[in-house]
Amino acid sequence: MSGKISFFKSVENYVDKAASYTDIPRGLVEQIKACNLVLQIRFPVRVGNDYQVIEAYRVQHSHHRLPTKGGIRYAESVDQDEVMALAALMTYKCALVDVPFGGAKGGIRINPANYTVEQLQSITRRYTTELIKKNFIGPGIDVPAPDYGTGPREMAWILDTYQAFRHGEIDSIGCVTGKPVTQNGIRGRAEATGRGVYYGLRQCVSYAEDMAKIGLTPGMEGKTMVVQGLGNVGSNTALISQKEGGVKIIGVSEREGSIQDLNGIDVEKLLAFRRETGSIIGYPGSTHIGDALAALEMECDILVPAALENQITLENADRIKAKIIAEAANGPITADADPILQKKGIVILPDFYINAGGVTVSYFEWLKNLSHHRFGRLENRFQTNAFARIVSKVEEMTGKTITDRERELLTRGGTEIELVNSGLEDTMITAFDQIRETLKQHPDIKDLRTAAFVCSLKKIASDYISMGIFP
Repeated sequence: MSGKISFFKSVENYVDKAASYTDIPRGLVEQIKACNLVLQIRFPVRVGNDYQVIEAYRVQHSHHRLPTKGGIRYAESVDQDEVMALAALMTYKCALVDVPFGGAKGGIRINPANYTVEQLQSITRRYTTELIKKNFIGPGIDVPAPDYGTGPREMAWILDTYQAFRHGEIDSIGCVTGKPVTQNGIRGRAEATGRGVYYGLRQCVSYAEDMAKIGLTPGMEGKTMVVQGLGNVGSNTALISQKEGGVKIIGVSEREGSIQDLNGIDVEKLLAFRRETGSIIGYPGSTHIGDALAALEMECDILVPAALENQITLENADRIKAKIIAEAANGPITADADPILQKKGIVILPDFYINAGGVTVSYFEWLKNLSHHRFGRLENRFQTNAFARIVSKVEEMTGKTITDRERELLTRGGTEIELVNSGLEDTMITAFDQIRETLKQHPDIKDLRTAAFVCSLKKIASDYISMGIFP
């Protein structure tokens, strides 16, 4: 056995480090760190003419807030330690961005590519049934969501299975989030994590004094970016950063390798190229520079690891040349590589902050489900009519008129996706500013990760104390 530290232990070490900057009692810190419930499941599923025993997990890390919340991933890497660590990160993530959930996570140890759609549906429904039997799912108990290897389709299967067992439960549609919009999902959920990464980055680079320390000017416009992974999170981060922020994407990596084009890569065209050819290698104007890890070592302003954990390690940390790293994936930087990057002066936006867009918009979907109406439905027309009266009065008083297009822009009310994006933007800005303020209050803290954990710990500890558990 190697001496490699486990993922869960690594998270615990980060918490211990942050706790040393607080006056939270040690016993309370130990309670916050502990996983409250761990469910390990084995169930048989028919595959072809044979049966397979499927290994699966659901971990509820913290019950300081209910329901608990966290995605379900389908991957061959799934094990109990990984799910426990990801559930713990969900607890700290929800607390950091003021989403009132405890943390949870689920996983099924399979490679989805090895199964037909019918077999995946059978596995998903059986897993959901096990969660129902053990009281590990429900709108007020534990609310799953998509993660690596899952999406709206699997969430729709979970919802249907839950409603079959809980027929007539009025809030049953809130038992899972990340559903298709047609199945009581919410607009903006698919791109929420990537959009949250963009909002977090934009807020980070908005402070001139912070950027001066790493040799950058404030603002996203003209910054160079390298993205590892073109899945949901990576592709949306790149697309939104390019379209709305004016960022130049100079490097991209996927499992087949890394490419670069210092003149800029059109991500929309690259995604279309990959759909046609099955690879990013050979994209017109780009150069193939090596394997999936090669792009991480490119010189750039912003590096976005949006693939899997443990991508930046002791082996390659010294060769990282980015000035800012946004951990869009969970745990892309190993615990032993983190201090090396900090010593190099690299600003690291920690995963449990920068990829919180998904759980934030999942929270909005849950609220929508419990209220039983979509955002904007009650107020949209009222706002439009009120704004129209204001514009008409201004025209009357000034003797001037505006075009129909200008009138439309000035008077329309907010749509669901606009309201969702507005709420997400506010959440990411507020959370970053809280982390930054914590750094100011603790001059001995040198990194955003520790400051973010301090923010989360103080909020969770406050909840426990308010409950009277730790007077």
